[in-house]
This record gives sequence, structure tokens and C-alpha cells, in this order.
Amino acid sequence: MRMSFSFVPVLAGATLRDRLIACVGGLVGVMLTSLVSAAALHGLAPLPFLVAPIGASAVLVFAVPTSPLAQPWSVVGGNVVSALVGVTAARFVPIPSLAVGVAVGGAILAMSLLRCLHPPGGAAALTAVIGGPAVLSAGYAFPFVPVGINSVILILAGFAFHKASGHSYPHRAIPIAGHELAASELGVPNPADIDLALADLGETFDVSREDLDLLFRRVEFHAAERKRN
Repeated sequence: MRMSFSFVPVLAGATLRDRLIACVGGLVGVMLTSLVSAAALHGLAPLPFLVAPIGASAVLVFAVPTSPLAQPWSVVGGNVVSALVGVTAARFVPIPSLAVGVAVGGAILAMSLLRCLHPPGGAAALTAVIGGPAVLSAGYAFPFVPVGINSVILILAGFAFHKASGHSYPHRAIPIAGHELAASELGVPNPADIDLALADLGETFDVSREDLDLLFRRVEFHAAERKRN
């Protein structure tokens, strides 16, 4: 039996160039976050100047900047809110194995309600519970110093990097100028129909409704162009 291995990116639309740009972005973004945080937090407390969830946040910000999970409010709000939930769980739930579950489950609920769902937030919540004496003694300051500071610096690095690399961040679904046909001519699905289709599938997709609508419009445009030729 022949086995083949593919190194083609799993993400739709991703190219090797995109992945290399993401690598450079992650390198620069985390390095700057580390340096600026270390300078800003120097001598304040025995807390770490950089928390591990920022590494996961960097993957989203630089590798999938179009994701709703990678937008500025998701990164900053998700990490800070989740850390707040984690600190609360550590303080009021005496059983460690239960506290870690409450921290992560509560973080998911809080992020969902506040529209800032961000997977690394689960790690931020967990860190607040198992981060050791320095984190536990910091209490409710920990979600802001260093978690909040790290998150804001990473986002600012993301702004600058994506502007230089030509990506939209914070992401907006921007139609391509020129050669557009009217939606009525192409039969593009109504946004309400997209909502109904998503409800039918009962799944969560890492893409916004606006991006799906824009994608459908481009598919119909190219289909019409192919028929004409």
C-alpha cells in the first residue's frame, strides 16, 4: 500500500506564502510582546511578564487573521474575561480538580455571552487556577497584569504587521472592486438564507456570515464569467 503525505495547509485559501508570513508575524509579535511587557512590568511583582496563552493567541492573530476568534475584542476580552473567571474559581472552589473545570467551563460561558470567544482564553482561565503561588497571590490583578497587557501589545503588533503585509486586520469583508455583477443577476443567496442554512447544519464554522456572503458572490461571479467565455 502506498502512503502519501500532504503538507498542503488545511485552511481554505491558505498558501505557503501565507504560512511563511504567519511564521514571521508570530515571531515578531510574540518577541515584541515579550520585550515591551518585560519593560512595562519590570519590578512590579514576581509575576511572569509573559503568559503561555499569548502563544496560542498569536497563532490566531497571525495565521488566521480573518477568524472571528482572532479579532481584537476576542483576543483582549477573551483572555481577560477568562482569567477573571479563573481567579474567581480558584478563590471560591476549594477542590482543585473541580476548580479547573469550573474555570474553563465558566470562561466559555462568559466569553460566549460577551461575544469574545477566544480559545486561548481557556488556557488563561486554567493558568489563573494552576499558575502557582505568584499567580494566586496576585488575585484579581492577574487578569490585567500581565494577561491584559500581553493581549493589548499582541494586538497592536498584529495591527502593524498585517498593515505592512497587506491583510485586513481587524478583519472586514471587503468586496473586490471592479467586474462585479448585480446580486439579482447572479442569484446570490440572501443573507437570511445563509442564516437559515447555518441553522440547518447545526454546526459552528470559523468564518463570519459576511465572509460567506462575499464568498458566494465571488463564486457566482466566476461561474457567470465561465459561462460567458
